[in-house]
Amino acid sequence: MKNTRWDNFLESLRKVLVKIILPIRNKREKLLSNFRLSILFRVSMGYLKLLLTHGVLLMFGIFILYMYTEKKDFSVMADDIISSIKEVDGSVYINPYYMQGLSMEIKELETNKEVYNDIAYHPTSDKAFFHGIHFDRKSNDHILVINEYKEFSLHDDNYMGIFQYDLTGSYYSFLSMLWKLIILYIVIVAMIIHKGRKNDEDLMEPIQIMSATANRLTVHNLQSERLNLAGTKNELKDLANVINQMLDRIEISYESQKQFVSDASHELRTPIAVIQGYANLLDRWGTTNEEVLQESIEAIQNESRSMQDLVEKLLFLSRHDKKTLKLKKSRFNIRPMVEDMVKETRLLSPNRIISSPDLEDVIVYGDQQALKQAVRIFIDNAVKYSNDGDEITILCKNKNGDCVITVEDTGIGMTRNDVEHIFDRFYRSDHVRGQSISGHGLGLSLAKLIVLAHVGKIKVRTQFTKGTSFTITIPDRRF
Repeated sequence: MKNTRWDNFLESLRKVLVKIILPIRNKREKLLSNFRLSILFRVSMGYLKLLLTHGVLLMFGIFILYMYTEKKDFSVMADDIISSIKEVDGSVYINPYYMQGLSMEIKELETNKEVYNDIAYHPTSDKAFFHGIHFDRKSNDHILVINEYKEFSLHDDNYMGIFQYDLTGSYYSFLSMLWKLIILYIVIVAMIIHKGRKNDEDLMEPIQIMSATANRLTVHNLQSERLNLAGTKNELKDLANVINQMLDRIEISYESQKQFVSDASHELRTPIAVIQGYANLLDRWGTTNEEVLQESIEAIQNESRSMQDLVEKLLFLSRHDKKTLKLKKSRFNIRPMVEDMVKETRLLSPNRIISSPDLEDVIVYGDQQALKQAVRIFIDNAVKYSNDGDEITILCKNKNGDCVITVEDTGIGMTRNDVEHIFDRFYRSDHVRGQSISGHGLGLSLAKLIVLAHVGKIKVRTQFTKGTSFTITIPDRRF
């Protein structure tokens, strides 16, 4: 019963505290959020904190060194006293060494006989001993007293000397000097903060320039605006260089997207114009003229298929760019697929010499439809850029478990400039644009994406007017 009452009391107390403390905390956070502390202010406060904390350590270190030096002077005096002790007529003679703050007691070790003692003039009955330091609890005359023990021999007798150093005067001397040190240190800290703030402003100036430049960036001045590397040093220069490289990549990507949209619009404009032309022709003459009707239907069908092919390729590329392209991979023998494509090519291109002297069984791990689409693109290109009577060779080999497919033709070939751009989207060689060769310039870029998605490689060998060879390698690994 008592526990239940106690728990209820604690729960009630917690609710009351929540109602009282939470509003206060929220108000405090809201109030502090209104203060926008600059980086310069926070850096200066960091400097000030370090200087103050280390200043305390510095003053403490100076105090220790000062008192140690004073104690060292007394210890030298004690050594001088020991060296002056003499034995006269069997008795120990001590030359009185009256020095303010130094007292001593000397005893013979074997008999514990007291030979000399002037510590009695500095009573220690009211002092507490701690690690050789006496703190006077009742009198302000002796604040800091240190004992030191020294053994020495005189003839055949051993003696113990207890030397007492009164460092109270040194302590007060240091306190009187401490305020001057503190004032001097505060002046030095103020000078450091002032100078440091100016240096911080010089350090932050490149960042402010970067911020202003970044604020001016738009799609219209993306090509011209870059961060100025002049005057920046070390990490800031590296940061400015990294940002400029990022802007270069953004510009390339933006220009690529602009070019992509422009090229796609251009490619779609032609079939749309053809379809509209034949639709207008049908509207005028097609219903009564069977030849015009048939020609229009065939043209509209062809252009529609061309548009469908273009749109499908564009969608494929778009899914790849948005990282939404999904491939259904499995293990299968690629040889039957290549054989089917060889048969289809022979049927569709009877004017070409299609040869496949070496087709081997190869097990690959990949998307069968995507790989078939990629190989079909290479074969269609071989047919498209070759002439009647040219030979097209299709090979499928197993090299240490890797699948190597080669599509080689004896067609028109490519120039060195063409090879550098054949995988760019919408790229078509200048010397084929004037010829009646259909295409959108998307096939090879699409095929490359498929091969890369299977961690494959494409090797191109070509000679202008002599022919081209594409070699696709799909490694025998799971990814």
